[in-house]
Amino acid sequence: MWNQSSKHLLMAAAVVGLLAPAWMTGQDQPAAAQGGPQYKDPGEYTLYDSILKDTNPKTKLDKLQEWQTKYPATEFAKIRKALFLDTYTKLNQPKEAVAAAKVILADDPKDFTSLYYTMYFTRALAGNNPTPDVLDQGEKAAAAIVANIDTPPPNVTADQWKGARTGVETLGHSTLGWIAMQRKSWDSAEGEFQKSLQLDPNNAEVDFFMGTVIASEKNPQKMPAAMFYFARAATVDGAEALAPAGRQQALDYVKRAYKGYHGNDDGFGDLVALAKAQPAPPADYHIRTAGEIAAESQKKEEADAASHPELTMWKNLKAQLTGADGAAYFESSMKGAQVPTLKGKVVKLTPELKPKTLVLALEDGTTPDATLKFEMPLAGKVDVGTELSFEGVPETYTASPYMVVFNVEPDKLHGWTGKNASRPRPAK
Repeated sequence: MWNQSSKHLLMAAAVVGLLAPAWMTGQDQPAAAQGGPQYKDPGEYTLYDSILKDTNPKTKLDKLQEWQTKYPATEFAKIRKALFLDTYTKLNQPKEAVAAAKVILADDPKDFTSLYYTMYFTRALAGNNPTPDVLDQGEKAAAAIVANIDTPPPNVTADQWKGARTGVETLGHSTLGWIAMQRKSWDSAEGEFQKSLQLDPNNAEVDFFMGTVIASEKNPQKMPAAMFYFARAATVDGAEALAPAGRQQALDYVKRAYKGYHGNDDGFGDLVALAKAQPAPPADYHIRTAGEIAAESQKKEEADAASHPELTMWKNLKAQLTGADGAAYFESSMKGAQVPTLKGKVVKLTPELKPKTLVLALEDGTTPDATLKFEMPLAGKVDVGTELSFEGVPETYTASPYMVVFNVEPDKLHGWTGKNASRPRPAK
């Protein structure tokens, strides 16, 4: 899924263009300068000349191999090694290119082009099961590039290097981060990826790697940052965006991780929007865990219970009556026994004036769940929605729909205003 960035392919070509001398690009014809390397015979000259003029890497490689076979010893050995490296690179043959680079580095350990391509091809050469040798040589090359990043390579002007440096340095840090990630050196990998993203904040692949290493640290406090980088990997647009399948995979992963961490999907859209809008999470970025939410909910319930004890008691009674042993609990613990003060809002009066029955909503103020029966009619009436409190004696109940029927004495009903009650006639 994760391939070397096309941007780095273009950058590699640009670096080659900067470093390649005129004779390698065909802009100048070979000449045996006095005191310099000399051709062994006209045949070597003809072969060398045809190699420099050949713009097809495949046929050029054939000619290079022919040159090496016919003239194993040549005064142009250094040039031939460079041509092999350049040709293998253009053919995108990592194994052969790195091998050619090793030959050059054996003579000149600081050769920039060889170090660059050893670094560049590290991931391709490593594959899914990188060997320690591949990681070591990639790390050594990338570290050397980064350590000398302030100095332009030979034959490159300061202005030319100014335009190419950022891309080379970015690749150096991301390669060092990737190598550390393979070794499970999470802190080191995170530091290198951070440097890479500071130079190039829109590299979705490095964002994905950053999320991976932070999540691998198994530190719950850092998981919000890990999810941020996964979300950013899924939302970065442009030349360095992931392929559609990769973006979807990153998005699916972070959505699952968010739900598992937070407990639900609430706020996930805010995470995605934030990641799309900025390259790094805020220093104090935090996503509440499911445990934190549960603790806050419990704290709120405890506060509600302290301020509304009658509602808490009613909810507890409902939990008992709607449970598997509800009927037994009602018969043994509620029926015929006066219940402490409860509170609710009037839903219905029967009849509307001088009612003998009231239906109340105790739990949420709208859903009827208690019926109050009176032996004698109440005086007048009250408006629907009026809040009343009472102490009653349960007579019957149903679990679904949930309803408890209470017998209530008039003096145990509180808040009844009795509007429209008839006035007694004056005495004659």
